[in-house]
Amino acid sequence: MTSPDAGRSVVVDDIGLLVTNEPALGDGPLGVRRNVALVIVDGDVISIEPAGAIADRRIDAGGRCVIPGFVDSHTHLVFAGDRGDEFAARMAGAPYRAGGIRTTVDATRGASDDELRTLTSARRAEAARAGITTVEIKSGYGLTASHEARCLHVAQDFTAHTTFLGAHVVPAEFEGRTDDYVHHVCTEMLAAAAPHARWIDAFCEVGAFDVDQCRAVLQAGMARGLGGRLHANQLGHGPGVQLAVELGCASADHCTYLDDDDIDALASSDTVATFLPAADFSTRQPYPDARRVLEAGATIAIATNCNPGSSYTTSMAFCIALAVRDMRMTIEEAIQAATLGGAAALRRPDLGRLAPGARADLVLLDAPSYAHLVYRPGVPLVHRTLAGGVVIGGLDHVGH
Repeated sequence: MTSPDAGRSVVVDDIGLLVTNEPALGDGPLGVRRNVALVIVDGDVISIEPAGAIADRRIDAGGRCVIPGFVDSHTHLVFAGDRGDEFAARMAGAPYRAGGIRTTVDATRGASDDELRTLTSARRAEAARAGITTVEIKSGYGLTASHEARCLHVAQDFTAHTTFLGAHVVPAEFEGRTDDYVHHVCTEMLAAAAPHARWIDAFCEVGAFDVDQCRAVLQAGMARGLGGRLHANQLGHGPGVQLAVELGCASADHCTYLDDDDIDALASSDTVATFLPAADFSTRQPYPDARRVLEAGATIAIATNCNPGSSYTTSMAFCIALAVRDMRMTIEEAIQAATLGGAAALRRPDLGRLAPGARADLVLLDAPSYAHLVYRPGVPLVHRTLAGGVVIGGLDHVGH
């Protein structure tokens, strides 16, 4: 059925500063334009015009800065329960361990479908208010065939980018039988999950799964047509990044510990190095040196890693501020990593930019410049969030 708004134009007018993320369209690495209007038809950007352009419907930017919507390429939004006590213990000096995931598994298994959908909806709405227009959502808190499938089914209500993460941690019922569990992930669990997933992921880490087990999981998923992603090099240096590049994964995520060989491998591949600085903040891990990775020529993304154990935030602005403050990135590089970088990690060239032909996902900031996302840390600066030209969140969005 044709939408009643099909073919109707929308103009976001009186934009004080527009980040296009297309250097050829404007000034500097972000392709900045000033005093312009963005014309949208059927959810896509059609043109950039001088302020005052005419369309069927007008959204007044009021001289604000407009940036592409954030593309959050790593989240775990489908879960139940709370791990605030664990976080408080870490802040008091206790180390982070992957095994805490089991606490969330118990709570998630005990929640109804409606409860999971309500919780996820609230988190997705919170992310929209924070300027996130596209999210990837992983499973990984069910760890049985039926629970993983239902978590992915819930996630499908909120994104096309769902990821099967059965290899998140070994559940209690498989204690001491990791290889048996990996076989279960690659067979019964994958068969149940694959119809609801776009991607497959694994946690390649001491305390989770080794490189051979992760290779088996990823290859099984790829054989069913799923794209590869990998949790890699979070808690110490390991083989995860090299495995991600070897298998052509879209992204290697965390990348907290990288040596020169890892950086060279990323730079010579299409695998995106996805940094999750809020997780390093929460777990007291050292921040990765993004400057080394950028100078090598690798593609970088920044994502929130929203999850209950190690990064319970939907604030991409917070992640950007950490990347600039502690990872040696410029503000412009961090903005690109949270938009274009996330789009690359999801293999979505239509996202992360505001240029003719791109999807009209954008954020109106209550600020004259994108620099205020770092200059004013912790301040909610998102005035409106638009996805496909439709308002989905913001300080003045009455539907949230």
